[in-house]
Amino acid sequence: MSDRIEGRNAIIEAFRSGRSVDKLFVLDGCQDGPVRTIVREANKHDTIINYVTKERLDQMSETGMHQGVIAITASYEYSTVEDILKKAEEKGEAPFIFLLDNIEDPHNLGAIIRTANLSGAHGVIIPKRRAATLTSVVARTSAGALNYTPVAKVTNLAKTIRDLKEKGIWFVCADMDGDVMYNLNLTGPVGLVIGSEGEGVSRLVRECCDMTAAIPMKGDIDSLNASVAAGVLAFEIVRQRMKAQ
Repeated sequence: MSDRIEGRNAIIEAFRSGRSVDKLFVLDGCQDGPVRTIVREANKHDTIINYVTKERLDQMSETGMHQGVIAITASYEYSTVEDILKKAEEKGEAPFIFLLDNIEDPHNLGAIIRTANLSGAHGVIIPKRRAATLTSVVARTSAGALNYTPVAKVTNLAKTIRDLKEKGIWFVCADMDGDVMYNLNLTGPVGLVIGSEGEGVSRLVRECCDMTAAIPMKGDIDSLNASVAAGVLAFEIVRQRMKAQ
């Protein structure tokens, strides 16, 4: 399935067929009828709209016939947070969820989804804005894990954490200034929050978490790739869960 749709009629039909459109790029200043219809559909589906120059659209276009609009679609359908919780319930397990705060590299997202699957996590939650989405690159990098691991997209990650805390889930975020991960109790219902490499977990999201976990490092640089950090912390959670059984 293509990640990109170009041309007015094709994009209108994509919206009306219920296909997931992550982002819409529209020629800035274009106000004709079909484009207004597309923007109306995008607003109805809460799609992110970017108004850009013709030069930008020409650079993005693969067909040369964008007609002033390009849509970026999801290669896989998104799940809901409720789907993730239901998966844990069906397995008779305490929820284990990954929450990704502004992971923008699709290769990192795919690698983290693969780790989530292999560590027995019940799903992954990503924010709607400033984040990689479920493109074909993500699907390939996940090495098939995307077929088995639900991914939910939410408008506000901090609010989602607060809502899940009311359901008894504890949250730990990766932070090099936190407590060494081996000293934390990571058993039970847990949400693992991973931030972007550049900025880490944002302040608002970090303040919602119950614990901060640091990975002990002995080298000359002070940070791990986001997907590697996710893997190290995830398998510490697996180790503690197995020990607690």
